[in-house]
Amino acid sequence: METRVTRRPSVTVKPPDAARANAIAQAHARSRALGLSATATPEFDALASADLRDLIDSNRTLYHQARPVMDALHAQIVDTESMVLLTDRNGVILHSLGDTDFVEKARRVALRPGVSWAERDRGTNAIGTALVEGQPTTIHANEHFLRANHILTCSCAPIADPWGRTLGALDVSGESHGFHKHTLALVRMSAQMIENHLFNTEFADAVRLQFHARAEFIGTLYEGLAAFAPDGTLLCANRSALFQLGAPLASLQQRGFDTLFGMPFAAFLQRLIQAHASTHAPFTLTLPSGVRVVARGTPGSAVEIAPVRAASSTVSAERIGRTERIERTERTNAAREKPPADARPASANWQPTFADLDTGDARVAAVLERVGRVRGRDIPVLVLGRTGTGKEWLARALHQDSPRRDAPFVALNCAALPDTLIEAELFGYEDGAFTGAKRRGSPGKILQAHGGTLFLDEIGDMPLAQQVRLMRVLQERAVVPLGGARAMPVDLRIVCATHRDLRAMIAEGSFREDLYYRINGLAVTLPPLAERTDLDALVARVLALVRREIPDAPAQIAPAVRACFRRCRWPGNLRQLANVLRTAAIMAEGEDLIDIAHLPEDLLHDCEQIDLAQADDPATAQASAPDESPARLADWQARLIDDTLTRHGGNVSAAARELGLARNTVYRHLRRR
Repeated sequence: METRVTRRPSVTVKPPDAARANAIAQAHARSRALGLSATATPEFDALASADLRDLIDSNRTLYHQARPVMDALHAQIVDTESMVLLTDRNGVILHSLGDTDFVEKARRVALRPGVSWAERDRGTNAIGTALVEGQPTTIHANEHFLRANHILTCSCAPIADPWGRTLGALDVSGESHGFHKHTLALVRMSAQMIENHLFNTEFADAVRLQFHARAEFIGTLYEGLAAFAPDGTLLCANRSALFQLGAPLASLQQRGFDTLFGMPFAAFLQRLIQAHASTHAPFTLTLPSGVRVVARGTPGSAVEIAPVRAASSTVSAERIGRTERIERTERTNAAREKPPADARPASANWQPTFADLDTGDARVAAVLERVGRVRGRDIPVLVLGRTGTGKEWLARALHQDSPRRDAPFVALNCAALPDTLIEAELFGYEDGAFTGAKRRGSPGKILQAHGGTLFLDEIGDMPLAQQVRLMRVLQERAVVPLGGARAMPVDLRIVCATHRDLRAMIAEGSFREDLYYRINGLAVTLPPLAERTDLDALVARVLALVRREIPDAPAQIAPAVRACFRRCRWPGNLRQLANVLRTAAIMAEGEDLIDIAHLPEDLLHDCEQIDLAQADDPATAQASAPDESPARLADWQARLIDDTLTRHGGNVSAAARELGLARNTVYRHLRRR
C-alpha cells in the first residue's frame, strides 16, 4: 500500500535528544566559523542556464537514476506544501519537483536549481549539514542557522556511489508547520533506492548476486547486492550485503567466494547460468555466519561468453582484447582503491586535515609540522612507512589544508595495476590508440588531477618504462596520452608513498635515481601503529568516524578491549584498527560498549597474551603474559569473565562493572557454561 504523508496545520515537535542537540550546536558553530551571520539576507545567485546544464551533464548518471525515484517520492508527499530536491556532492541543486502552492515560496529562499545549499553558503541546513556529516539529517524551523530559513523543515540523505563516495543528496523541504516525523524515513529509503540503481548500472556487465535471509526481501531496498569479476574477484557490495556478511569491503575482497557463500565460484556460476535459463529461479547460499540466504543472480556478459573461450584453445590472449582487460581491471582496482580502509575508515565523506591527524604522538606531530611548512609550495612530498600507517591520510590532509583543496585529489595505487595497464591508467589514451579503446579515449589520472593533487601510492612498484614517462611529465609539466600527438599542460602537486626502500632499489637497478630525487622534495616517515603513543586517541577518532556510518554503534570500548589493543602488534596498522573497530561496532550495535565478545576472533593472533584477571587495569596490563595462550578469542573472554566472577563471589553486577560489560553479556556467558 502506498504511504502518503498528509498535510497537517500544526505539529508539536518533541525536544531533540542530547546527541541531536549537540550535532545542531556543532553545525551552528561551523556556520559562525565560516563568517556567516544569522540575521543576514542570503545571496541567491544561481548558475547560468548553460553552466547548470554542464553541471547536470557532469552528474548525468546520478541525475538519470534519481529522476524516477524523485517522481515516486513526490507522489508520496503530494499536497503537503513540500518539494523534492536533488543536489550534487557540493550541495548545488540539480533538479526540483514540488507542489505548485509551495514552489513560489521556495523561490523566495532560493530552493531552486543552480543554487548552492552548502553550509558555507546557507549555514546549517539539511542539505549542507547532511553532506558535511555524511548521514541523513533533519533540520527543522529555527534549527536552521539563517533566520530567513526558519520557515522551512527539511529532511535530507546523502547519496553514495557503490564504493561509499558521496555523489549528491536527496532532500524534501517544506513549510515548518508541515513537519512529519516519517519524512526522513521516506527520504532515506529513496536515497537507498537510487544507490541500488547506481550499483546495478555500474556493474551491469559483472556477475551480480542478490541475496537476503528472507525471500520476500529479494528485489527490495533491503537486498544484499554483490558484484564479481569473471574470475571470482569481489568487485563491490552494497551496504546491505556488507551488513549481512559482517565485514568491510576491503576485508571481504581478500576472501574467496567459497568462504563468503559456502560454494566454489565455478559451481556457483554453473548454478547461476542454470537458474538464469529457468526464469531466474532462486537458490540457497550459506554466509560465513552460518545463515542461509535466498539468492538470485545475473551471469553478466563476460561470463556468458566465458565457456566459449575456455573450450577453444585457439583463442589467444590478444584476441580477448586489451580493452576488456583494461575495463575489468579498472573495475577491480576501483573496488580495491575506493575508499582505502586506511584513508577513510568509516566515513567516505570524511576529508582529514592536519588537525585531525594530530592525536598526540610526538613523531606524527613532527611529520605534520614538516609537511605543513610546504603545503602551499610546489615541493613534491615522499611519504614512507609500512603498509596501512596512514600514508594516504597524510596526502589527503596535505591536499585539504592547501590552496588546492577545491581541486581534485586523485589517487593511484601503482601496485594494483599490471605493467601492461598502468601506462593507460596514468597517462590516458586517445580514441583508437589501440584495438578496442574506449570511444573518446580516457584522460588518465594525471590529467584528472589537473589543478589539484596526484597521489601515487606504492611508487616503488611502478615499472621502469613508466618511471621514464613520469619523469618527463614532472620535468615538462605536460602529458601526451597514448596515441596522441599533442602535449597537454598540467598543473598538479605530486605526493608519492611507498613501504619499500627506494635507495636499495636504486642500487639494484629497479628504481630510477633521477625520478627518486624528483619526487623526494621532502621525505617523511610515518611510524607503525604499535610504536605510537596515541592509541587511545586514535581509537576514539576512528570510532567517531564509524558512528557517522553506524549511529547506533557504541561510543566507547570496554577496559578489557583497551588492554587487548595495547598488547596488539597491529601488523595491519591503521587499516587493521579501522576494520577491527568497524566490525566490532556492527556486532555491538545498540549496546553501551564494545567488549571482547564483539572483536574479530583472529585479532588474538596479533596480540600478546595478558593477565586475564587484570585486563581492565591499564597499569597491570603491562605485566608479563602467562605462558599459555587460549586457542580462540572466545576462550580468552570466557576465562576473563570466570576469573572476575570468582573474585566477586559470583556477583554478576560487580563483575560486569569491573569488566566494563553489559550484565546481559555476563549472563549469556553463564548460560553457555
